[in-house]
Amino acid sequence: MTSSHEEPRLPLALQAYRMIHEKIITMDYEPGQHLEEKHLVSELGIGRTPVREALLRLTSEFLVESQPNRGFIVKPLTLQNIKAMFEALRIIEIGAASLAVHQDPARHLSSMREAQENFEAAMQSNDLLRLVWTNHEFHMHFARCSSNEYLVRALQDVRNEVNRLAYLSFGGKEELAGDLLQHYRTVCREHEQIMDSLEHKDLGTLKKTIEAHIHSFQHRVVLYLTTSGV
Repeated sequence: MTSSHEEPRLPLALQAYRMIHEKIITMDYEPGQHLEEKHLVSELGIGRTPVREALLRLTSEFLVESQPNRGFIVKPLTLQNIKAMFEALRIIEIGAASLAVHQDPARHLSSMREAQENFEAAMQSNDLLRLVWTNHEFHMHFARCSSNEYLVRALQDVRNEVNRLAYLSFGGKEELAGDLLQHYRTVCREHEQIMDSLEHKDLGTLKKTIEAHIHSFQHRVVLYLTTSGV
């Protein structure tokens, strides 16, 4: 029996989903890699049914592809897909901004500030994976300011790919230094500007900041891909 002080165990399918999801984001499972169910069952120590449920969910989120006679593979990274991802990211976040300034963002701004504090703590501790997740949380709370569940769902799918590219662009580094540190200092400033523009319902500045925010990340990803030979 679980004591009153222990957290309840997550459903096995959710455990499997989280483990596979993280391994995809961190490139432990590489783009194009075949995800053989028997191997995953053995590696994760979770039964075949939860593993399959997790793979189906990841397929619906565009991180995994189901191929005839091959089963599941990690979605490949292609220049065409990356270009499409950035196009979608701009449309969704600018669209969310246009709706958000007409809503009361107070509740979501509070969550954005909390995510930002966690983001800055991850920078201080050089926890790069946590940096990716807290940045993700910040942007998802921003999307919720739009009060449009369709935009939120769409952004969730796009930012799954964003997270994978963010981790890839670390280039194997284990700590923030040099241009990587400068990039995330800029990210911090832009997050603050996004929150300030939302609070003051300044759509013009909000759109410009989002554009700059996306452009900075896109530049970093393209620079990494062109210099690493990926």
